[in-house]
Amino acid sequence: MSRIGKMPVAIPAGVEVVLAEQKISVKGAGGLLTVAQNSLVQITSEEGRVSFKAANDSREADAMSGTLRQLVNNMVIGVSKGFEKKLTLIGVGYKAQAQGKKLNLVVGYSHPVDKEMPDGISVATPTPTEIVIKGADRQRVGQVAAEIRAIRPPEPYKGKGIRYSDETVAIKETKKK
Repeated sequence: MSRIGKMPVAIPAGVEVVLAEQKISVKGAGGLLTVAQNSLVQITSEEGRVSFKAANDSREADAMSGTLRQLVNNMVIGVSKGFEKKLTLIGVGYKAQAQGKKLNLVVGYSHPVDKEMPDGISVATPTPTEIVIKGADRQRVGQVAAEIRAIRPPEPYKGKGIRYSDETVAIKETKKK
C-alpha cells in the first residue's frame, strides 16, 4: 500500500471536513475547496483525523488512496495557512505592478502585458521586480505562477525574464570565433 496513503490527515481547529457521496469539502478561514471522491478509496473520519484506505488490492486503488490523501491534505493546509509562489523579474526595465485583480507587466515587449487573476487568487508586488501569488488552492496558485512565467521565460544567455525566486538558470557560454 502507498506509504503516503497510510498516514491520516490531521484536521486543525477552525477547519471543517465534510464527506459526501460524490465529493469531499474542506471549509476554513481561506475559503471552501472541494474534490471529487473516488470509488477506489474508502474514507473514514474520526476525532479530528481523516483516514484513507484502498478499497481493493489493485495497483490503481493503492495509487489513488495516496493521491486523494495528498489532495485533501493540501486542501486542509490551503484553507488554514494558504499557499504562495514568488516570482522575480530579471532584466533592465522589467517591472510588475498589481492593481486589484490585475497584474501589469513590462517585460521587454513593445506593449505592456496585462494578466487577470482568477477567483481565489491574489497577487501583490512588494517591489517592482517581485511578484507574490497567494491562494488556498495549491494547484491554481502553481498554474497562475506558471502562466505568468510563460509570458517571458528566462533566456539561457543573459538570464533575462520571469523566473521563480528559488529557480536557478544555467547560463550558456556564447559562441566563440
